[in-house]
Amino acid sequence: MFSPVSGVRISDEIVAQIEAAIAAGTLQEGDRLASERELAEIFGVSRITVRDALRTMEALGLVDIRVGATGGAFVQAPPSEVVEKTYGHMVRLASLDPDEVAEARLAVELNIVTLAVKRATPEDLEALAENIDKGRKALGEGSYDTSYSREFHALLARGAHNRALEMLVRSFRGAFSMASVRAREPAEQAHRRSLDEHERIAACVIARDAPAAGRALADHFARSTSLGSRVEDLLGSAYPPD
Repeated sequence: MFSPVSGVRISDEIVAQIEAAIAAGTLQEGDRLASERELAEIFGVSRITVRDALRTMEALGLVDIRVGATGGAFVQAPPSEVVEKTYGHMVRLASLDPDEVAEARLAVELNIVTLAVKRATPEDLEALAENIDKGRKALGEGSYDTSYSREFHALLARGAHNRALEMLVRSFRGAFSMASVRAREPAEQAHRRSLDEHERIAACVIARDAPAAGRALADHFARSTSLGSRVEDLLGSAYPPD
């Protein structure tokens, strides 16, 4: 599976080989890597170099390092928090405009809502309705927060029945959230309008009406932005005229 490494940053080469094995399916989630000593022999490096590589992979969320007699380095899927943190650094360094984030979210979720219209099960649709009901109750009690919105978009992605898309949407926190756009509105108004828009999107998904669901989603993301014609371009690409 692996071969000896050489180079300036040897530990990075070890990480790259293990990442490649995970991507190829040779290593799968839950698999235990060989011990530090065994990995050092396989790669032809010191145990210190192996340890450095394992720390890097742990930071990336690729392995879970456990101590004890049954411990070791176990392959895992990167949790959404790790993905979000990485995206967050990228966005902050790139100084993205909030409207760019809104457009990117819309470009991704237009495809998600189209798939959800086709694939969502009765259980998926019920989960969307429950999310909106809980949001309505929280809004009435004055306890509504953005977690209800995050859950709604995650449930839409679940309805698309594509695990990669679901993982991607669950990483849309922090830097890729709509908080910077919604901050342009009074908080209570923003929450109420978002909830109304979620309800409209869900109704279109339940009705299995993809163009209407796309329009509702576009209106949701474009609210309080300067996207203008760019929204129509995205909609035209997603739902071209017959």
